[in-house]
Amino acid sequence: MRSPFRPDNVPDAAVLDNHRPLIRSLERRGLIRGGLSLGALVMLTGCDVKRPASVQAALRAISRMNDEVQALLFDPNHLAPTYPSSMILRPPKFNAYYDVMDVKPVNGETWRLELSGLIADKRPWTVRDLQAMPQSSMVIKHICVEGWSYIGGWTGVPLRIFLERVGADLRAQYVAFKTADDYPSSIDMATALHPQTLLAIKYGGETLADPFGYPVRLRMATKLGYKNPKWITALEVTNTYPGGFWEKKGFPWFAGI
Repeated sequence: MRSPFRPDNVPDAAVLDNHRPLIRSLERRGLIRGGLSLGALVMLTGCDVKRPASVQAALRAISRMNDEVQALLFDPNHLAPTYPSSMILRPPKFNAYYDVMDVKPVNGETWRLELSGLIADKRPWTVRDLQAMPQSSMVIKHICVEGWSYIGGWTGVPLRIFLERVGADLRAQYVAFKTADDYPSSIDMATALHPQTLLAIKYGGETLADPFGYPVRLRMATKLGYKNPKWITALEVTNTYPGGFWEKKGFPWFAGI
C-alpha cells in the first residue's frame, strides 16, 4: 500500500530503499517521545527562535518526517502483545479535558453511524446492526501520550470486516471519524485493516459504559490513546487527508506504538 505521506510518482519500494539506513538507526518509541532540541532545529532550518512561525514550521516538518518513517516501519501483520483477562482494569481509566460528570450520554435507540466517502453502501447503521456483526475480543494495553497506561479488554466488530461489509474502497488512504464530543480523528487504511483494530461495543464483556464511548468507539492496539475516538457518530473513507482534533493541536498524526 502506498504511503499517504509520499507523492504518487515515487514508488514505495524506492522510498523504502532510500530510508533503510535511517530505519535501522531509529527506534519507534524514540520517534514518538524524542525529537530534536530547539537548538538543533535552528541549526537544521536556519530559523530565528524569535520568530515563532519559523520554529513552528520546523517542528511541523520534523513531525511529518516522524509520521513518514513510522508508516514505513508499520507491519500490518504484526500483532501487539495481549494479556490475560484477569489483568483487565475495571472500570477503564477515563481521560479527557472535561470531567467525567460532564459526559452527555448518547441515546442508543436513536443513534446512527453515518457513512460517507468511498463506500458503496452508505445506509446508516444502528446499535443492533453492529451487535449482529461478527465480534472479536482482545485484552491489550492502552498507552497514553502523557505517560500512563492500563490493560483493557475490548470486544467489537473488526474494522476490516465492517469496511468489507459496506463495500469500502480498501485501496483508499484514510478512514476518518466524527464523534459526539467533537473530537474527530483519522487513521491510515493499513491500520484500519489491522486485525487488532475494532469498532468496540463492549468492555470487559459488558456493554460499553457512557463515559467510555457508548455505543461505539475505536480501539486499536497499534496507536497511542488519543487516536482512539469515543462516541463515534460518522465514518468516512477518503483519499483526502482528514487530520484530527489533536493533530491540529500539534500531536503526531500516525502516533504508532
